[in-house]
Amino acid sequence: MSIILSQSGPRPGILPDGARLLRSGLATGGVATPDEEFAAWLARREETDRMTVEQVPLADLRGWRFTEGYGALVHDSGKFFSVEGTDITRSGPNSMSWQQPLIDQPEVGILGLLAKEFDGVLHFLMQAKIEPGNRRQLQLSPTVQATKSNYTKVHGGASTPYLEHFLRTSRDRVITDVLQSEQGTWFLGKRNRNMVVETTADVPVRENFCWLTFGQIRRLLAEPNLINMDARTVLACLPMAASGWPDDLVEAAPDSGFAADLRRSFQAGEAGGRHTDVEIFSWLNDVRTETDVRVDRVPLSALREWRLSKHDIAHRQGKHFRVIGVSVESGRREVTAWSQPLLAPCDTGVVAFLTARIGGMLHILMRASVEPGFLDVAELGPTVQCNPINYADAPPERRPRFLDYVLGATGNVRYDVVLSEEGGRFHHAECRYMVVECDAPEALEPHPDFRWMTVRQILAMQRHPNYLNVQARSLLACLSALW
Repeated sequence: MSIILSQSGPRPGILPDGARLLRSGLATGGVATPDEEFAAWLARREETDRMTVEQVPLADLRGWRFTEGYGALVHDSGKFFSVEGTDITRSGPNSMSWQQPLIDQPEVGILGLLAKEFDGVLHFLMQAKIEPGNRRQLQLSPTVQATKSNYTKVHGGASTPYLEHFLRTSRDRVITDVLQSEQGTWFLGKRNRNMVVETTADVPVRENFCWLTFGQIRRLLAEPNLINMDARTVLACLPMAASGWPDDLVEAAPDSGFAADLRRSFQAGEAGGRHTDVEIFSWLNDVRTETDVRVDRVPLSALREWRLSKHDIAHRQGKHFRVIGVSVESGRREVTAWSQPLLAPCDTGVVAFLTARIGGMLHILMRASVEPGFLDVAELGPTVQCNPINYADAPPERRPRFLDYVLGATGNVRYDVVLSEEGGRFHHAECRYMVVECDAPEALEPHPDFRWMTVRQILAMQRHPNYLNVQARSLLACLSALW
């Protein structure tokens, strides 16, 4: 079934994109799809869209094989991705070395949101999508979420819907387009093209797609495992307006409380920050130049702390993650049946922003995150980003800074929702995303790995590639739920 909504006409030239996004963010009841229609649509999709996922031994994956000597796990086509063994050495501050499997997926995929105005309000075309690794199978994803192997139909399946809006031949208007990294602890140099493209054309809406305002989407970010990771990272790249708000938006904004503090931090000038923008860039460049990360490929069978069998690849102490195989059947995908490996974390992660008022302005404590899969050594990450099980037996000095503070937080927690990571490569990978107001004196002390930043400074970073890691971008999107 296809539904055609009426053409909205050319984009108004009165308001800049940032103000239009803010206006869409206030439209929490929907315009093209009122809330009651959305709820009924989502219920239908969850009832009719199904995927069968069965765990199978890695050795039995159709279309996949281990190279000679169990060197790597690769697809027969040479496309999609591979699982490689790596030997990693980090030198400089906090030097260390270790070995682990990493997913090598050198292709740049497309994560694209299609935007369109209805009755003067910007909407985004969201997709109800099932991924084999999702615990809650159906989640809301971007309009297009596809690797190059998928959208060039290496799998021999159907075409990717709405892909034409995000290719060079499109006549639509690009609102944002930036290459961003994915999980640098699990991927080797992985990047995706995060795009928001606006159209004024009539768009046939397929049955598993739905137009939503930014206000509806940000409200849904309070629901566990509903807005998927790929949608969150694109939403974080939206060019929100820090200044020049129309009068009606200013009047609608709260005057007090955490939401008001968040808005003022969002609108803060450079003088309102504890550090200037140049100081932030210089600090991150110091980390990047003082730290060297060397990643050498080694056979999977040579990983000392990992056990390789025909069933899976697992850490000998039960930490970190396993690599498992799954057989998948679905009638709602470009291909109806396939097999693939998935990386399965051994614990629910914790991803948290600590916030504090510094000089009367709300700041967020950002960390220089050095991860082996990054192309540029370090990116800005959340205050806390880890899987606690990996540190269960670690002495206090070896536990991630502020982890225990976040886990012990109670009345000062502003956001606390379990959200999934990317279900196309990870199996039941979930993180507890948190925003916690901090009154710990040690947090305000200078530390070489951390810097306090205003929301405006963080938003400025996301307009450029390789500055905010995917966990920070996810949590940045979640902040919109706290307006």
